[in-house]
Amino acid sequence: MKKQLIFTAIFVISFSVDSFARQIKVDSDRLHRTLMTLSTYGKNAAGGSDRVAFSKYDIEAREYVKNLMKTAGLEVSIDFAGNIIGRKPGKNAAFKPIAFGSHIDEVPNGGDYDGPVGSMAAIEVVRTLAEKDLQTDHPLEVIIFANEEGGVIGSRAIAGNLSQEALQVVSNSGLTQYEGIATLGGNPDRISEVKRNQGDLAAYLELHIEQGGILDSENLDIGVVEGIVAIEWWEFTFQGKANHAGTTPMDQRKDPMLPAARFVLAVNEIVNSYEGRQVGTVGKIQALPGAGNVIPGEVKVTVELRDLSSEKIWKIYSELEVRGQQLASESQTSLDIRHIEVASKPAMADPMIRGIIKSEAEKLGLSTKGLPSGAGHDAQEMARICPMGMIFIPSKEGISHAPTEFSSKEDIANGANVLLQTILELDKKLK
Repeated sequence: MKKQLIFTAIFVISFSVDSFARQIKVDSDRLHRTLMTLSTYGKNAAGGSDRVAFSKYDIEAREYVKNLMKTAGLEVSIDFAGNIIGRKPGKNAAFKPIAFGSHIDEVPNGGDYDGPVGSMAAIEVVRTLAEKDLQTDHPLEVIIFANEEGGVIGSRAIAGNLSQEALQVVSNSGLTQYEGIATLGGNPDRISEVKRNQGDLAAYLELHIEQGGILDSENLDIGVVEGIVAIEWWEFTFQGKANHAGTTPMDQRKDPMLPAARFVLAVNEIVNSYEGRQVGTVGKIQALPGAGNVIPGEVKVTVELRDLSSEKIWKIYSELEVRGQQLASESQTSLDIRHIEVASKPAMADPMIRGIIKSEAEKLGLSTKGLPSGAGHDAQEMARICPMGMIFIPSKEGISHAPTEFSSKEDIANGANVLLQTILELDKKLK
């Protein structure tokens, strides 16, 4: 009888704690205020943000963010890659940390929501837990990554994928990555020490605006990210014969612009012939020598393909290669193809975490949809070293990387509450 009473008491206490945790919600007004305050750092006359990584606006905003993190009860430090790390102990020091966060740097003349929503929400989640006197079993780690927009630099360092060559690349601020990291208080000479190994983190979560229009157009609340797509680039160069535009008869030309133009249409046709959500883009065309009165000698066409499946990307490429060669042959030109290396491989979200995000969103009465991320994120690098999950909220009209980028206060709060409940559920399941 005594054992039964003890069991009943434990069950009631456990149920009460879970029920209490279920009722916890972030302060949506405070979250929105911090987000809007952050947006003032680098605001320009056009209404956009010039808070590019390593700029004075970035440095000033980082001070604001560090103070917010300290107010939330986090122990704050800067790692050698310039990442801002906020740590909060858990009940069990033997457990690995649950990490979550995003970035605060922007593209030139960018918006106020890409990155900052996830960063401010992460801090708000920790602040909410502290105010409710709730301590997780796992330690918590909020990460504000350095220079996401300039090549996911901070997360690449943590994943051990940041090379010495990459440190010499010039960022949007005009500084090299090496110089920029130093301005943030990092130490690029010790960048290798930032690397985390498999098993160092229990999981990584990131809340982000969708940056696309699916959730907004379908009037849905939460996107459960299936994975982050791979990105591959190629340069197709059609080579003909440069000549005078006025004296060369039409039937005697070897004009590479003709197969190039038909090839652009073929990219759209071939990509659309596959089932799925793959995308293909011709974003750059260059005619050489590039004069209005000269038949070009060569035309360069840059093709980008994105999908969750690298296998599908390369299958599409194979068709593009065949079509390109056919078009070149028909026009008496030649084709050279160069694969351009990009640091973007597919990263799948952890199935268990995806399930928890979906379940917790639905418990909050929110509608959900599984979808891929067509844009790159720090989560893509973090997936190399630990289970990863991403939560999307709607972007109005799918606009991002522009001053008109917008997500509503309600949608931001919904995303933050899903993040909060997902962390609490992961804390119970990951031991």
